[in-house]
Amino acid sequence: MYHSPLNDCVLIITGAASGIGRQLALQAAKCGAAVIAADINTTALQETKQLGLQQGLQMETHTLDVADKQAICDFATDIIPRLHNRKLVLINNAGVGLYSGDFQHTSLDDFEWLMNINLWGVIRLTKAFYPYFFEQNQGHIVNVSSVFGLGGFVNQTAYCTAKFGVRGFTEALRMELSGTGIHTTSVHPGGIKTNIMRAAKPRGTQVTEAMHNESTETFEKIAMTSPEKAAQLILDAVEKRKPRLIIGNDGRLIDIITRLLPVGYTKIFKRRMEQTFKEKRK
Repeated sequence: MYHSPLNDCVLIITGAASGIGRQLALQAAKCGAAVIAADINTTALQETKQLGLQQGLQMETHTLDVADKQAICDFATDIIPRLHNRKLVLINNAGVGLYSGDFQHTSLDDFEWLMNINLWGVIRLTKAFYPYFFEQNQGHIVNVSSVFGLGGFVNQTAYCTAKFGVRGFTEALRMELSGTGIHTTSVHPGGIKTNIMRAAKPRGTQVTEAMHNESTETFEKIAMTSPEKAAQLILDAVEKRKPRLIIGNDGRLIDIITRLLPVGYTKIFKRRMEQTFKEKRK
């Protein structure tokens, strides 16, 4: 009988109320891990828990705003004494999108709002649990970046900045932690069929609800990977201690092109995006 390496672990998963995070919580619990699922959306988080109970799975849930420094400190203070020297896997998955147009029309308040969640949330949670990782000299830190952390894309300055930051942060940790029992994985999903685009409500003066709906419909049409599959690949990467995970054929294509053409990819992707939206309007 297969014994999952996750069976003896505690998994802390942020953004567990929906999408990849929800699937990570359910699949990890099915593997026998002790799951601590966290999200700012209490109602949807309870739905995740109920889905688990329907499958005979147990998990602990916590309402947590990863943009709140004090909330993160309080969360770690509560959780760490109850880990009881077990191996910890921290999956920083929580994230938001921003639909505000180009940088010229994106307010710094909106930019900072996204950075506080998508980048600072990752950094602060990792910092809060870092002492425990070193005390145990074991564990795994998984930070969910994006293909937008591999290349820069039009109208995504804030999102790309955060996801490039997550990538750089994780890769720096990888070097620092080399030779220890603590592992890291930087995850770069391509298009995943989640509600992140639909939830990214229009902000600023240059975008409209109609423009947002068009972009959302286009994204949902071309998104290639289900949350279930993405979660499965992430947990497999933890088990195999993969330092880097690209999800989806679209993700792998972007990875290859940005590495082969670190400057030239801009024209290629811009032309492709313009073509996609032109075909959508026909």
